[in-house]
Amino acid sequence: MYRALATTVLVLHFAFLAYVILGGFVAWRWPKAFWPHLAAAAWGLAVVSIPLTCPLTYVEHWARRRAGEAGVGRGFIDQYIEGVLYPERYTHLLQVMVGVLVVGSYVGVYVGYRKRRDTKRGTEKMSEPPATV
Repeated sequence: MYRALATTVLVLHFAFLAYVILGGFVAWRWPKAFWPHLAAAAWGLAVVSIPLTCPLTYVEHWARRRAGEAGVGRGFIDQYIEGVLYPERYTHLLQVMVGVLVVGSYVGVYVGYRKRRDTKRGTEKMSEPPATV
Protein backbone atom coordinates (compact mmCIF):
# COMPACT_ATOMS: atom_id res chain seq x y z
CA MET A 1 0.00 0.00 0.00
CA TYR A 2 2.74 2.49 0.94
CA ARG A 3 4.80 1.52 -2.09
CA ALA A 4 1.78 2.31 -4.31
CA LEU A 5 1.41 5.67 -2.53
CA ALA A 6 5.10 6.46 -3.11
CA THR A 7 4.73 5.58 -6.78
CA THR A 8 1.59 7.70 -7.10
CA VAL A 9 3.34 10.66 -5.50
CA LEU A 10 6.28 10.15 -7.87
CA VAL A 11 3.90 10.28 -10.86
CA LEU A 12 2.23 13.40 -9.44
CA HIS A 13 5.65 14.99 -9.02
CA PHE A 14 6.53 14.35 -12.67
CA ALA A 15 3.13 15.71 -13.74
CA PHE A 16 3.60 18.84 -11.63
CA LEU A 17 7.08 19.39 -13.07
CA ALA A 18 5.69 19.03 -16.60
CA TYR A 19 2.96 21.53 -15.71
CA VAL A 20 5.50 24.01 -14.37
CA ILE A 21 7.50 23.76 -17.59
CA LEU A 22 4.66 23.64 -20.14
CA GLY A 23 1.55 24.89 -18.34
CA GLY A 24 1.93 28.43 -19.65
CA PHE A 25 1.11 27.11 -23.09
CA VAL A 26 -2.17 25.69 -21.73
CA ALA A 27 -3.14 29.29 -20.93
CA TRP A 28 -2.90 30.12 -24.64
CA ARG A 29 -6.02 28.03 -25.14
CA TRP A 30 -7.62 28.54 -21.73
CA PRO A 31 -6.61 31.96 -20.38
CA LYS A 32 -8.03 31.26 -16.91
CA ALA A 33 -5.27 28.64 -16.52
CA PHE A 34 -2.72 31.47 -16.33
CA TRP A 35 -3.14 32.18 -12.60
CA PRO A 36 -2.81 28.58 -11.39
CA HIS A 37 0.23 28.20 -13.63
CA LEU A 38 1.76 31.40 -12.30
CA ALA A 39 1.45 29.99 -8.77
CA ALA A 40 2.99 26.67 -9.85
CA ALA A 41 5.85 28.43 -11.67
CA ALA A 42 6.49 30.64 -8.63
CA TRP A 43 6.66 27.54 -6.43
CA GLY A 44 9.02 25.87 -8.91
CA LEU A 45 11.25 28.95 -8.94
CA ALA A 46 11.25 29.07 -5.14
CA VAL A 47 12.18 25.40 -4.82
CA VAL A 48 15.21 25.74 -7.10
CA SER A 49 16.25 29.17 -5.75
CA ILE A 50 15.75 28.71 -2.02
CA PRO A 51 16.55 25.52 -0.15
CA LEU A 52 12.93 24.36 0.16
CA THR A 53 11.66 20.82 0.12
CA CYS A 54 8.46 20.17 -1.78
CA PRO A 55 5.65 18.63 0.29
CA LEU A 56 5.37 15.88 -2.32
CA THR A 57 8.98 14.93 -1.57
CA TYR A 58 8.15 14.64 2.14
CA VAL A 59 5.16 12.40 1.37
CA GLU A 60 7.16 10.22 -1.00
CA HIS A 61 10.01 9.74 1.50
CA TRP A 62 7.53 8.99 4.29
CA ALA A 63 5.70 6.40 2.16
CA ARG A 64 8.97 4.75 1.12
CA ARG A 65 10.09 4.44 4.75
CA ARG A 66 6.70 3.00 5.72
CA ALA A 67 7.03 0.50 2.85
CA GLY A 68 10.33 -0.68 4.32
CA GLU A 69 12.53 1.07 1.77
CA ALA A 70 15.33 3.43 2.66
CA GLY A 71 14.32 7.08 2.66
CA VAL A 72 15.71 8.65 -0.47
CA GLY A 73 17.19 11.65 1.33
CA ARG A 74 17.52 13.70 -1.84
CA GLY A 75 14.98 15.95 -3.49
CA PHE A 76 12.86 14.85 -6.43
CA ILE A 77 14.90 16.71 -9.05
CA ASP A 78 18.21 15.61 -7.54
CA GLN A 79 17.08 11.97 -7.40
CA TYR A 80 15.09 11.46 -10.60
CA ILE A 81 16.03 14.24 -13.01
CA GLU A 82 19.66 15.39 -12.60
CA GLY A 83 22.10 12.79 -13.78
CA VAL A 84 19.25 10.66 -15.13
CA LEU A 85 17.62 12.80 -17.85
CA TYR A 86 20.62 15.10 -18.30
CA PRO A 87 24.15 15.44 -16.91
CA GLU A 88 24.27 17.34 -13.62
CA ARG A 89 26.67 19.92 -15.04
CA TYR A 90 23.86 21.26 -17.26
CA THR A 91 21.50 21.99 -14.36
CA HIS A 92 21.93 25.76 -14.40
CA LEU A 93 21.63 25.94 -18.18
CA LEU A 94 18.43 23.90 -18.13
CA GLN A 95 16.98 26.04 -15.33
CA VAL A 96 17.61 29.12 -17.46
CA MET A 97 16.09 27.41 -20.50
CA VAL A 98 12.97 26.46 -18.52
CA GLY A 99 12.71 30.06 -17.29
CA VAL A 100 12.94 31.36 -20.86
CA LEU A 101 10.32 28.82 -21.97
CA VAL A 102 7.92 29.86 -19.19
CA VAL A 103 8.43 33.58 -19.86
CA GLY A 104 7.96 32.91 -23.59
CA SER A 105 4.68 31.14 -22.89
CA TYR A 106 3.56 34.15 -20.85
CA VAL A 107 4.40 36.45 -23.76
CA GLY A 108 2.09 34.26 -25.84
CA VAL A 109 -0.64 34.55 -23.20
CA TYR A 110 -0.29 38.34 -23.26
CA VAL A 111 -0.39 38.52 -27.06
CA GLY A 112 -3.52 36.33 -27.07
CA TYR A 113 -5.11 38.52 -24.40
CA ARG A 114 -4.43 41.65 -26.46
CA LYS A 115 -5.86 40.05 -29.61
CA ARG A 116 -9.04 38.96 -27.81
CA ARG A 117 -9.42 42.38 -26.22
CA ASP A 118 -8.89 44.21 -29.53
CA THR A 119 -11.29 41.86 -31.33
CA LYS A 120 -13.90 42.40 -28.65
CA ARG A 121 -13.52 46.17 -28.90
CA GLY A 122 -13.80 46.02 -32.67
CA THR A 123 -16.98 43.97 -32.42
CA GLU A 124 -18.49 46.39 -29.92
CA LYS A 125 -17.75 49.35 -32.20
CA MET A 126 -19.34 47.60 -35.17
CA SER A 127 -22.53 46.85 -33.19
CA GLU A 128 -23.02 50.46 -32.07
CA PRO A 129 -25.67 52.37 -34.03
CA PRO A 130 -24.28 55.05 -36.33
CA ALA A 131 -24.17 58.53 -34.85
CA THR A 132 -26.86 60.86 -36.18
CA VAL A 133 -26.17 64.45 -37.08
